[in-house]
Amino acid sequence: MTSWYEGPLAAFDTETTGVDVEADRIVSAALVVQDAPGTRPRVTNWLVNPGVPVPAAATEVHGLTQEHLQRNGRWPAPVMYEVAQALAEQARVGRPLVVMNAPFDLTLLDRELRRHRASSLSRWFERVPLLVLDPRVLDKHLDRYRKGRRTLTDLCAHYGVPLEGAHDAAADAVAALEVTRAVGRRFASRLERLSPGELHTLQAVWHAAQARGLQAWFASSGTEEAVDPAWPLRPDLPAAA
Repeated sequence: MTSWYEGPLAAFDTETTGVDVEADRIVSAALVVQDAPGTRPRVTNWLVNPGVPVPAAATEVHGLTQEHLQRNGRWPAPVMYEVAQALAEQARVGRPLVVMNAPFDLTLLDRELRRHRASSLSRWFERVPLLVLDPRVLDKHLDRYRKGRRTLTDLCAHYGVPLEGAHDAAADAVAALEVTRAVGRRFASRLERLSPGELHTLQAVWHAAQARGLQAWFASSGTEEAVDPAWPLRPDLPAAA
């Protein structure tokens, strides 16, 4: 029987106006679907005119200027519907969805759906659950004592995965997908008997433990930054923009 990491996978990524999931906006998104390792992935891209200023700091990261998005981007409402529909299709066919640092991208998408569609991400998965694989959570749990950062760039370097065009949504999604396959192979003895559904449940527990550990580290260093233990989607806040 083929293990999940050698089977069909999809991956999702966004580029944004910033890092605040409650206030910032999506400017581009990509869904990558790969039927088997080594096969050519099918890529869907969305470019969004967020309707708000795009900070220069964000443009420095992903290269998308406000002028370019105004000329070439689409309005958020139809894009967010299409993205949610595309992710729901992955759930419907039982294809796991790779999302690097899932609470960021999925929560931001949820807030955009609330903002522009009077909807929510969870409504799309009331009947068929979304099965998420987060390479950051997996790597941090399976190789917890390794020193160093665990950004996508760091994980690509550690697992020998090429990353061409970093901070392009499609390029990052492809890289995250390949890192997830690499994690599966490296820790096959611990992962191959687990189904994506079982892994989804376990990752929520692992992420919460990781968040508690990080929160304790912040407290010991005198930092008041809060770490949300929710995964893969943060709960709604009444003050969400």
